[in-house]
Amino acid sequence: MTDTDSTPPAPSRRALIGWGGAGLALGAAAAGGAAAMTRTGNDVDPAGAAAGGAIAFHGARQAGIATPVQDRLHFAAFDVTTTDRAELVELLKDWTRAARQLTAGRAVGEGAYGGLAEAPPDDTGEALGLKPSRLTLTIGFGPSLFGRFGLAGQRPEALVDLPKFAGDNLDANRSGGDLCVQACADDPQVAVHAIRNLARIGMGKAVIRWSQLGFGKTSSTTPDAQTPRNLMGFKDGTRNIAGTETDRLEKFVWVGEKDGPAWMTGGSYLVARRIRMHIETWDRTSLQEQEDIFGRDKGEGAPVGKAKERDEPFLKAMKPDAHVRLAHPDSNHGATLLRRGYSFTDGTDGLGRLDAGLFFLAYQRDVREGFIPVQRNLATDALNEYIQHVGSAVFAIPPGVRDADDWWGRTLFAKEA
Repeated sequence: MTDTDSTPPAPSRRALIGWGGAGLALGAAAAGGAAAMTRTGNDVDPAGAAAGGAIAFHGARQAGIATPVQDRLHFAAFDVTTTDRAELVELLKDWTRAARQLTAGRAVGEGAYGGLAEAPPDDTGEALGLKPSRLTLTIGFGPSLFGRFGLAGQRPEALVDLPKFAGDNLDANRSGGDLCVQACADDPQVAVHAIRNLARIGMGKAVIRWSQLGFGKTSSTTPDAQTPRNLMGFKDGTRNIAGTETDRLEKFVWVGEKDGPAWMTGGSYLVARRIRMHIETWDRTSLQEQEDIFGRDKGEGAPVGKAKERDEPFLKAMKPDAHVRLAHPDSNHGATLLRRGYSFTDGTDGLGRLDAGLFFLAYQRDVREGFIPVQRNLATDALNEYIQHVGSAVFAIPPGVRDADDWWGRTLFAKEA
């Protein structure tokens, strides 16, 4: 589980420059100070993680990886537009301050109302009155960031550019990114509010390159929880790594001290793939064929020849091109991923078909030993007739923010920050 500190720091006063980047005259700031200090919009008590409460932000590792998977997602990839390293560092510090408040169920900065009438509010306000909803915010750094800001020597060897896989039809406008932020929550408005406010804070320094909304988690990190189903109606993530499986997390997810570079110790690597499902074709496929394609029955989720979902699968009983058989660790020299995927529907494709599918998120200790060999082995997967990968990105996920003096990316930038 993620190590956390449940005591979020009190929000600090902004000085001359607001969270939204608007300059404020000192006299005007003083005039509105009393109202701003007392009207922050923080009218929600950030209770414990139960009943829509808060998941602590501080910890040796970032929340949102081994944390119990929430119901909703807003994922955003950003392009960094500033060329000034100091400005990028300041952005990461500003984002960290905002993330502390957001994950605790508090408004950003001085709030959404009650401040200076002449200035935009610090918070956009659509989450006022809502609970924290177990919001987690997880940041990552893309390969493209390391070609700038003097970071070339700090790029991890494991942060590789993904090769082209069989069947890929990637849209450049839905791929890549210098930075990513994964917002997971049980309330979609809370997740969207978080990304919206981070984007606003980043104005002039970073801009959203692409984003993805997700619903209906397709994997669980909670032992013995009911396994969720994907849009094809099948249970997904039966053998996923649980957040309580410390040994498996250390072996397959967390970057170790000897993995290098030192700034990534305690972090992980994320592969994000937008997978379009041809669900109209799938819906006309016989039940028997659907079950043969997955290698599990649709009702219980039991592997071929077994009675219960979590029975140990006998891979040779499945068809050679069955998805479970090809994706199983035993077919990939033990390669294992921690999955946090979500379903999505984004309207139609103009031809009367739903633009729907799986937004696949997989965390691993090394992309070269995790996602890449597994995806290559899936080249002959029978499921490929019904899906297509249309978006792709890979990110280095740094370790967590340990305390009130720490900030996202400090271990990477600290030498010159």
